[in-house]
Amino acid sequence: MTNTTTAGAAHHADGAKTNPALRVIAHIISYLFHPLFISAYVMAFLIFFHPYAFAGFDTRTRIFRFINIIFCNTFLPLFAVFLMWRLKLIKSVFLRTEKDRLIPYIVAMTFYWWTWMVFKNLPDIPQLAIHFLLGAFLAICGGWICNIFFKISMHAIAMGGALMFFLLFGFYDEFGSGLYIAVALLLTGLVCTSRLLLSAHSGFEVWVGLFVGMLAQLIAWQF
Repeated sequence: MTNTTTAGAAHHADGAKTNPALRVIAHIISYLFHPLFISAYVMAFLIFFHPYAFAGFDTRTRIFRFINIIFCNTFLPLFAVFLMWRLKLIKSVFLRTEKDRLIPYIVAMTFYWWTWMVFKNLPDIPQLAIHFLLGAFLAICGGWICNIFFKISMHAIAMGGALMFFLLFGFYDEFGSGLYIAVALLLTGLVCTSRLLLSAHSGFEVWVGLFVGMLAQLIAWQF
């Protein structure tokens, strides 16, 4: 326990020495690519930019589907965390400790499972979207299990999932391109580096997060 505490203190001390300008940039990147935003970003790509994934839907229906994703996968989990903080069930909305993250993980799992089930049972929803939403749900489940034993980077889980999705998309989809893989790799690197610069996580917590997110999407793709 002493060694862990000492290592954590040294880790935070190193982060405190980071150039202030870099820390500001790292904060901005962390907020822009918050874990609860990633599913909305990927689904926005599929709904609005993919040439045929949602080709059979009119503009109004596409927007409505996208609002569903934002409401269930972003707004409701964030609002739940805010309520838990106000009710003093958690110490901080930033969920800095494993204990603070246990209940929010369960809440997020519930909403992400519901989103996957709804989209799975809607008519004409492309398999790409259903696979991704299942992978996002499985990733949260994996993060919750890991969080019981050690802190894990939720940013890395989300980015790892997005990266694996675009890797599979790039190799197996007719519209796939190396450009999407390159962009996903770049953004994943930026987000994970930002978490390290801010001393929010150790390298181990980031790498495990990436593995969990990528594995979850890989498993979902098999279905």
